[in-house]
Amino acid sequence: MTEGSPQDEGRRATRGPAHPDTSADGEVDESFERLLDFLKESRAFDFTGYKRASLTRRVRHQMQQVGVPTFDEYHDYLQVHPDEFTALFNTILINVTSFFRDEDAWAQLIGDIVPALLAGSEGRPIRVWSAGCATGQEAYSLAMVFAEAMGINDFRQRVKIYATDVDEEALAVARQATYPDREMRGLPAGLLEKYFEPVGGRFAFAKELRRNVIFGRNDLVQDAPISRIDLLACRNALMYFNAETQSRIVSRLGFALKPDGVLFLGKAEMLLNHTSVFEPIDLKRRFFRRLVRADTGRAAGAPTGAGGGERRSDSDTQLIGLRTEAFLASPVAQLVIDPQDRLALVNNRAGTLLALGERDIGRLFQDLEVSYRPAELRSQVSAARDNRTTIWLRDVEWHRSASETLILDIQVVPLTDPRGRLLGTAIMLNDVSRFRRLQDELEAANRQLETAYEELQSTNEELETTNEELQSTVEELETTNEELQSTNEELETMNEELQSMNDELQSTNEELRERTGQIGTLNDFMESVLGSLRAAVIVVSAEFVVQVWNRQAEDLWGLREHETVGQHLLNLDSGLPTERLKPLIREVLADPAAVAEVTLDAINRRGRSVRLHATVTALVNGDERSSGALIVLEHPAAPEHAAG
Repeated sequence: MTEGSPQDEGRRATRGPAHPDTSADGEVDESFERLLDFLKESRAFDFTGYKRASLTRRVRHQMQQVGVPTFDEYHDYLQVHPDEFTALFNTILINVTSFFRDEDAWAQLIGDIVPALLAGSEGRPIRVWSAGCATGQEAYSLAMVFAEAMGINDFRQRVKIYATDVDEEALAVARQATYPDREMRGLPAGLLEKYFEPVGGRFAFAKELRRNVIFGRNDLVQDAPISRIDLLACRNALMYFNAETQSRIVSRLGFALKPDGVLFLGKAEMLLNHTSVFEPIDLKRRFFRRLVRADTGRAAGAPTGAGGGERRSDSDTQLIGLRTEAFLASPVAQLVIDPQDRLALVNNRAGTLLALGERDIGRLFQDLEVSYRPAELRSQVSAARDNRTTIWLRDVEWHRSASETLILDIQVVPLTDPRGRLLGTAIMLNDVSRFRRLQDELEAANRQLETAYEELQSTNEELETTNEELQSTVEELETTNEELQSTNEELETMNEELQSMNDELQSTNEELRERTGQIGTLNDFMESVLGSLRAAVIVVSAEFVVQVWNRQAEDLWGLREHETVGQHLLNLDSGLPTERLKPLIREVLADPAAVAEVTLDAINRRGRSVRLHATVTALVNGDERSSGALIVLEHPAAPEHAAG
């Protein structure tokens, strides 16, 4: 992975530290970082590069769903409940997408970008990558765009669309290529009938085009990018990552694209700090082109072969100048000693490291401090000359000052011409301190880096004195743009979270509507059953409260259902001798297996005496306990008549 440019690093350092993993008071939430490390080690999901504000909010939302208050407790909960990983990842990975999302940008893609790509392709295959494709609508939108521009037959022969995401469940939905009616509302006119067919209440993408769309898992932070891409759509994915991770991902995306390949981003993503990798095609609609740098090698005009003798002197002069500048700019400290043991050359790094300057050129090597500090080099120089071999001195500890210690690898190399004659001796001092120091010396290394940066900044200021005021203005504008960009990304993130929650609520409402319909149907069925019985049926709770009062009971006693349901059975003003039923009800409530029967003399709603046979049984719930009683009242002759 490549990091941001030195200019980017400089601007960040100028503004001061702003760690994205810190809380409002500047303290790192160590328990949350431990949770992220656990997810990375146990499930290979690396969320450490995500913006902490939105990431923390999503994790806390899932913690509330399972009733866990702290990150440490949720860490333990995940270890005990492995199924919770799926719910957590579905909450963090917000799969909000649709067909032709942001119509203005897609219109630009259809009208300008794709025609230009096809015109420059000259009949060769086209490779398209939809990174962060979620449930696949964007990938199929790209397929329709190219099919419309090229024709279906040409599309099938030349175009491959690679659609990737880190969420396996979203990829499973995308591979099915079927979507409900509400997902089709964003399609332009005519495309639904042309590219989709109805299947079981849903719409399936055309099979002959589906084969050209290849889905697979790819983590933009960790996995290698797909290469040789003509058009790369990575929309509303970068905004979830912090600046450092965004820089690494953008470098990978640049590597994935062909020269002059096009990058298509979401409306909240700007690439303000990546002008060395991409240049804008249409900044408003977020289209960028990969920069192609000029070749500065031999192909740029270095003469080759015979016939170049007339310009050989000028070429030699240029080559000598090039070698000199390369020597002076080398990051490794280098000294060159001539055959007379005098200091001949010193590059910039050696001058800074060893405090050598122009006044030291021509002095005897043995008179210089470097001949014995940081190591005894005089004998090594003599041995290298005599034996014509390179001598290494590794892990040389140099106490440069009372507070600074360097670890150096020193190389002494004899320099000879093609005939083997000695031209001099080169001494290279390579600072390898950072590879040898222990962890507790990290702070000292940071101070060294800060000092080196200040020196570099001072040098740049001296070289660019005439541009200081303009540079300051540019940096202020970039800072403001970055802050606005960060705010825009956060708002877009929250918008997608709200849209995701809205989709969840819509799904829940549909389920509730289905359940309500089922319950209504069941109630109608139960009323039909109870109304079809010839006997009067009364259902009471364990507290003797009436719950069911069927139509035959209404005809028998003259009391309507709304007058009885919810009332205590013993308080009803009817001709039914409820006191005689009370002990029977208590009997079946105490013993769910019991069946109590009795013949009663009652008065019906017309004031006439009727003789009824009462059967009382228990209503048994799931744990085999009585939750109420069922009372069936019928004329004694009814069963005998039925038997005859």
